[in-house]
Amino acid sequence: MTRLAHCSCRQLQIEADGDPLKVSICHCTECQRRTGSAFGVGVFYRSTQVGSSGDYRTYVRQGDSGKGVEFRFCPNCGSTVYWLPQFRPGLVAVALGSFDDAQSILPSQSVYDAYRHSWVQLNLNPL
Repeated sequence: MTRLAHCSCRQLQIEADGDPLKVSICHCTECQRRTGSAFGVGVFYRSTQVGSSGDYRTYVRQGDSGKGVEFRFCPNCGSTVYWLPQFRPGLVAVALGSFDDAQSILPSQSVYDAYRHSWVQLNLNPL
């Protein structure tokens, strides 16, 4: 199965082949800030499963591991479509909301739960 993901203006696109390794909900304050929401959701694939097309810009921030996380976003609309976590070499995380069929992708883990908003309730799907 190939899943398609893209930014709001559709200029930056991702094709992901096969099933993801994990789907992670992150409640850290950096993900809250990046998304403007209560959490971020990354759909993790091996880099060999993912291809991209279109122009992007990058923003690198240091994670709690001390290693960088390189976010790739569209220079036209500003949507973050995917990121490369240095602490997980060989993996690519694609933003859940950028997939055409996001409803069919279920989260399998939740991290940084200490920062979870009290009103957020989850139903995780173990892979």
